[in-house]
Order: sequence, then C-alpha cells, then structure tokens
Amino acid sequence: MRELSELIEVEDPAWPVLGEELRGAAVPVDVRDADPGRGAAALVQTQVTVRSFLGAFLLRTGGAFVDDGWLRVYGSPAADDSRRLPSLARVNNYPPVTVPGWLPQAGLIVAHDVLGGAFVVQGGPAEQVGLPGQPGEVIYFAPDSLRWEALGSGYGAWLSWMLAGGTEEFYENLRWPGWRDEVRDLDGDRGLTLYPPLWSAEAHQDLGATSRRIVAMAELLDLERETSAQFDEADPGFLGAL
Repeated sequence: MRELSELIEVEDPAWPVLGEELRGAAVPVDVRDADPGRGAAALVQTQVTVRSFLGAFLLRTGGAFVDDGWLRVYGSPAADDSRRLPSLARVNNYPPVTVPGWLPQAGLIVAHDVLGGAFVVQGGPAEQVGLPGQPGEVIYFAPDSLRWEALGSGYGAWLSWMLAGGTEEFYENLRWPGWRDEVRDLDGDRGLTLYPPLWSAEAHQDLGATSRRIVAMAELLDLERETSAQFDEADPGFLGAL
C-alpha cells in the first residue's frame, strides 16, 4: 500500500490541465471545494496518484455538478455541504477506515446522472467482474435500456469529453424542454423518476409529456436494479450507495 507522499509527489501532475478544463468547461460546472485532509485520505483509500485525472479530482475537489447538475461527478468529501453531494468513497461503500487491498468488487462508480445512469471505471476482466469493457474503461448503466454499455475511453478522456460539452451529445435523446429548471437546484443525492418510465416506448414518444418526480437517488437506483433483473433475469450488480 503506497503512502500519501508516493501518491502526490509525482512528475506531470494532472491538476494544471484538469483545473483549466474545469474553469473553461463548455457547460455550467459547479465544483465543490475539497477539505484538504479528506482529499488526501481519499487518495490513500483509492491508491490513485495525482498524475491521473481521477487522483487530481479526488485531491482537489469535493466533486462537481456538471451541466447544471444533470451529471454529478464524485470527489472527496466536500468542505461545504450546503448542496449535498456524496463522496466517491461513500458511493462505493469504502470501509470507514482504510483497509489495505480493499477494492470495489466490480468497478469504481465515479458519477451518476439525474436519471439514475451510473458511470463506472471497469475493475477487471469482463468474465470475472460480470461487466462489459476492458479494465480501466468507463462503462455506463443506461436508465433507458437498463443495461451496461462500454464507452471506449478511460476516466480522463471521459471527463474531458463531458466538460467539453459531451453531455449535450450523450443525452440528446433523454432531455425535454425546460429540463434545466427542474435539475439545477437538486442535491446530489436526489434524482428524477419519469412516468411512463424511461425504459418504456411511451416515454420516448414525448419526454416532455411525462410526469416527473424528485426521489432519493437510492430509491431510483434500487428501482432500476430490480426492473433490470426482471427484464433480463440477471442482476446488473451494484449501482452505488447514496
């Protein structure tokens, strides 16, 4: 298990590039301030270095609401909890005390969207972890199909894409007129459920005509997991603890 000094005293740290991308994002981004001590502890927990975007994000931020909060990217525990955003460690059920060698079972959940979609850094060979993609690749549990999709990139490239406006392309068919007004003030542990549900053909005939309700994200994820298991007769696995 590497000490904190080994994780932060590196050549070519990622923060200068990442910090610039956060400041110059093409979509509205609310970066939460990190608590320095907790940020350092998050690095030790995850054993990632600040040469990576993930390590830099964990050390320097308490997470971020991207594109007016449609996407919530998890960091270390925030210094200010005026707008609730769970930490990456909490979402992934890390032990409260660092346990050498402990890793999330199938992959690391790094973000959720307001509809209950989950972004995960795949944690091992597909046949072992039961998830598509390659180790280190970002995969997505889609709330409209209730299935996993491999996105073909690692965390750094994925986050850069989202900040550069990739949310607009990625969610082109999952948004309705006026969605920003419904989303921008939600806390990070809240999401939206739609009726008819997002995985139905009826919902996509006119997303704007669906009824939408604010729910706890934990409730939304549980519903998606249960429904996915009913459709496919296979549990999609852990989607996060919020």
